[in-house]
Amino acid sequence: MTEQIMNTDALQAFLATRFKTNKVRIREEKSGVMIEPVEEKKTDCTIGLRGILADYPDMSVDKFLERKHADKELDL
Repeated sequence: MTEQIMNTDALQAFLATRFKTNKVRIREEKSGVMIEPVEEKKTDCTIGLRGILADYPDMSVDKFLERKHADKELDL
C-alpha cells in the first residue's frame, strides 16, 4: 500500500490512472473514504428469451423487423 499526499484538484487525474474501469464505488466510513473499482458485467439481453424467438438466440431486433415486414408484404 502506498501513501501519498496531494492537492484535491489532482485527485481526479490520479484516480483515473489507478482504476481501469469507468465506475467506482465510494463508501464513507468513520475512518475515511473507501473507493473501489466496479467491474461492469456485460449481460446478454437474449438470456431467458421466451415466446416466438426462443429458438433464435442470435435474432436481432433489426432481423426481426425485417422478417415482420417481409411477412406483411406476403400477406398483401
